[in-house]
Amino acid sequence: MTRIIAVLSAKGGVGKTTTTSNIGAALAEKGKSVIVIDGNVTTPNLSLHLGIPLAPITLHDALKGDAHIRSAIYKHSSGMQVIPASLSVGALKGLNINKLAGALMNLLGAAEIILIDGAAGLGKEATAIMEVSDEMIIVTNPDLPALTDALKAIKMANEIGTKVLGVVVNRVRGHSHEISVSEIRDMLEVPVIAVVPEDKAVPKAIAAKMPVVNYSPRSKASREFKRLAASIAGEAWTEPTKRKNWFDRMLDYLAG
Repeated sequence: MTRIIAVLSAKGGVGKTTTTSNIGAALAEKGKSVIVIDGNVTTPNLSLHLGIPLAPITLHDALKGDAHIRSAIYKHSSGMQVIPASLSVGALKGLNINKLAGALMNLLGAAEIILIDGAAGLGKEATAIMEVSDEMIIVTNPDLPALTDALKAIKMANEIGTKVLGVVVNRVRGHSHEISVSEIRDMLEVPVIAVVPEDKAVPKAIAAKMPVVNYSPRSKASREFKRLAASIAGEAWTEPTKRKNWFDRMLDYLAG
């Protein structure tokens, strides 16, 4: 049975696309069959993160009836499958996001897990993705504006009937002004399923057009994304044991 999981944020810039691409890559690394879809049809970024910005067939073509959605699937070097959205402004003409549900029906059975990188905000794009998803992950930062928007998204999901798996708190620096994990849990009333630290390896990976779990597997962010992927897959996670030779210590240092 295919699980459809939306990754949403309500607030832009919190790291939703980074989270989606890394969950997908980490699941693929575990041998799971996963399709990652860029559901942000107005301002897509997933293809830029993954180095496939000029795909000839995209989600836009499928939603407009110009192509079957399975023809928009591309195999990424990480092992996951990707359905990118078009970067062209012209591709928005005649687009109806409400046709996403019908398109997804044609993907059932094609993968164990479908991850949808949703649009920021709570407009019709985000709402449509909530409605077609079985489960939802909210990405936020440990600050009040991001958490306020996250709370709105959770309440909307509850009204629609989409199960909220939990919250990913991203870009945690450990500063005293940040809202603590326990306070976030109390405020949002859903589980905190991952706490991803601020990590210099992440922007480097984006610049290299790779998920950080592939670019820098030993980095702190990579380890947390892998732990999260294991949790989503219902598997136990064991922190890798660090070896003590000088070369591995140097790799750990360079990974941040």
